[in-house]
Amino acid sequence: MRMMLRVSIPAEEGNKAIKNGSMAKFIEHTLSDLGPEAAYFTADGGRRTAYLVVEVKDSSDMPYVAERFFFAFNASVEMISVMNAEELRKGLPRAMAAMAG
Repeated sequence: MRMMLRVSIPAEEGNKAIKNGSMAKFIEHTLSDLGPEAAYFTADGGRRTAYLVVEVKDSSDMPYVAERFFFAFNASVEMISVMNAEELRKGLPRAMAAMAG
């Protein structure tokens, strides 16, 4: 299932990781390991924040995806099931049929 991760890193932990060089290494390794469909980086609510769209084959993979951020940066992680436009087009007829019936 396609998941969007919102990873928010507290300033103190992020500052340390940038100063000691571990942030860049961590990001490169994580992008290579998880192979996200999309990856965006921004500041949100005053925190360094990443939005990653990844494929999670089984719910038991969720700790594998999220724990790295908790341990590395004391980050908050949200995992949200998402779909692309093609999947929405596929699912809407079923929803419409359920509403009509």
